[in-house]
Amino acid sequence: MSEILSVKICGVTQPADVHAVSDAGGRYIGFNFFAKSPRYVDFEVARALALETPVGVAKVGLVVNADDAMLQALTDTVPLDFLQLHGGETPERTAEIRARFGLPVIKVVGVATAQDVARIDSFEAVADQILVDAKAPKDAVLPGGNGLAFDWSLLAARKYWRKPWMLAGGLTPENVAEAVARTGARQVDVASGVESAPGVKDAAMIADFVAQAQGV
Repeated sequence: MSEILSVKICGVTQPADVHAVSDAGGRYIGFNFFAKSPRYVDFEVARALALETPVGVAKVGLVVNADDAMLQALTDTVPLDFLQLHGGETPERTAEIRARFGLPVIKVVGVATAQDVARIDSFEAVADQILVDAKAPKDAVLPGGNGLAFDWSLLAARKYWRKPWMLAGGLTPENVAEAVARTGARQVDVASGVESAPGVKDAAMIADFVAQAQGV
């Protein structure tokens, strides 16, 4: 394959994480601003991490049903390249955020059934990228980062994408190559799958994940 697969490592919390992602060849780095997550960072910590992120690695801010005041404070403080909407944002709200804050938007769509896959169409019209994740269980505290996969064959039937997309949900160094082969994904996203404990990134696992994803 001539195109190198892009990897996003989400939920970094330490300077060492930033350098592990960069050294491994990661394309995106994600900061999690959902307070209930073990990967949560506040704006000032994220700002310091963002300023330490090497040129060429895109900085993504993950938010969940954020209001305009929170998004304004975030974008005023942290130099981001993307906003990732990981809540129940509608297509209309997605378009509004994109227009108001002037950043490309990645919209997360949780998938468990073919009906969920069909929802991607409405978000492709308004988002810059789509992140397809496993739908969180109804009783889950976290909207993502639960280490759950979904049935990848649901995406295999989707022949045409209007926007770039990422595959997420239960990916690990052990299964990412299979996931890429079965879905045709050219971008993948991982959080818990490269951690030694909740919220604690492991540099060796990050390097292994990127290598396995890219087939090197």
